[in-house]
Order: sequence, then C-alpha cells, then structure tokens
Amino acid sequence: MPDVRQQTERSAVFRQMFRYAMVGLFTNLLGYLIYLLLTYLWDAPKLTMTALYSIGAVTGFFANRRLTFHHQGQIGAAGLRYLLAQLSGYLLNLLLLVLFVDWLGFPHQIVQAVAIVVVALVLFALSRYFVFSPPAADQGVIRS
Repeated sequence: MPDVRQQTERSAVFRQMFRYAMVGLFTNLLGYLIYLLLTYLWDAPKLTMTALYSIGAVTGFFANRRLTFHHQGQIGAAGLRYLLAQLSGYLLNLLLLVLFVDWLGFPHQIVQAVAIVVVALVLFALSRYFVFSPPAADQGVIRS
C-alpha cells in the first residue's frame, strides 16, 4: 500500500499535468489553427512551425511558471533552463517533421498535430524536473 507521501506527490503531479494541459491546450490549439492557415497561404511548414514555436514558447514560459508550477526561483536561471528545454522540444518537433513528412511522405498537418502532443509530454517532464524544479533545500517539500 502506497504511503501518504507517495499519494500526495502523485496527486500533485496530476494537478500540475492538468494545469499544464490547460495552458498547452489553449496555446497549442490557437497555434495549430494559425499553423494551418499560414501553411495553406504560405506552404512552408517548417518555417511556419519555427515562428509559431517561438511565440508559443515565450507564452508558455510565463503561463507555466506562474499557473502550473508556481515557481518562486530566479526567473533568469529558470529562463535559461527553459530555453534549453524548448530548444530540445523544437529540435524534436523539427526531426518529426523531417522524418515523417520529408522522408516518409505523411501529410504535414497530421504529423504536426501528433508532434504537438509528443513534444508537450517531453516538455512537461523537462519543465517539472529541470526548468521549474524546487531549489535543493526544498526537495523534501511536496509541490502542488
């Protein structure tokens, strides 16, 4: 039987995932609709994804720092870690587009929709355990 601490930690993770999903759902749905419009007009999926990814990353930093992870640490240090996490997410997104669209011939609209979910899951883990993790002195404190 799991102890109370494990149950509390699991509950905190689920609450953070829910808040992260709400922030992500709003920003990614809006971004995906703009992506579809711009690629229809412009026909440049990777360039469009790059521009929209940058805008979404900035919005996501402030929303997730405050609403999802309630981060109280230094904004500069978290910002640098966030930049590294987002760069990883961007490269993963680009890799998925190149692999599945350019090499395997899948429609970019479907690949990008799936990539949004895959990258979001990776970025949640990076945000929770790397970007917005509590200071070392607070490791014993359970975050919600």
